[in-house]
Amino acid sequence: MLSTILILLVVIIAAVLIYAATRSNDFVTARTASIKAAPEAIFPLINNFKHWPEWSPYEKLDPLMKRTLSGADAGKGAAYAWEGNAKAGKGRMEIVNSVPFSLVSLKLDFEKPFRASNSVDFTLKPSGYTTAVTWAMRGSRPFIAKLMGLFMSFDTLIGKDFEAGLANLKKAAER
Repeated sequence: MLSTILILLVVIIAAVLIYAATRSNDFVTARTASIKAAPEAIFPLINNFKHWPEWSPYEKLDPLMKRTLSGADAGKGAAYAWEGNAKAGKGRMEIVNSVPFSLVSLKLDFEKPFRASNSVDFTLKPSGYTTAVTWAMRGSRPFIAKLMGLFMSFDTLIGKDFEAGLANLKKAAER
């Protein structure tokens, strides 16, 4: 009886590991918000890291977080590094592409609590008196992330932060 249970347990664990291995190596998380402001009013809030404390939900994870701005003041070449508590972690992001009033692309590198390199795009699309702002992040998932993804949704976890950030951006831009 015990050997049957043990064999069944090994088969279940193997099935879960095999299923995780078949999951996509890449992920995309994106959220969009409609903001009652012109792209010209929204773009500077994203394109200049000095404005991120006004709207980014990640700025509130650690009030004592150490922040370092370098490179250009805004746009391509502007960089932002941070180091904080266990929630905030440690990392760096740099604007790698900036198309006025329509796109800001970032290279985002995490060091802690885990190592990861992702790309982030903010796209702004005007429509009448509003602008649709999309915050999207793309990256690759190592096996452990694929396995964890079977039990928790990274899209939901990250998506909640993006939704909060876009709501904050909306408040800042609509003033």
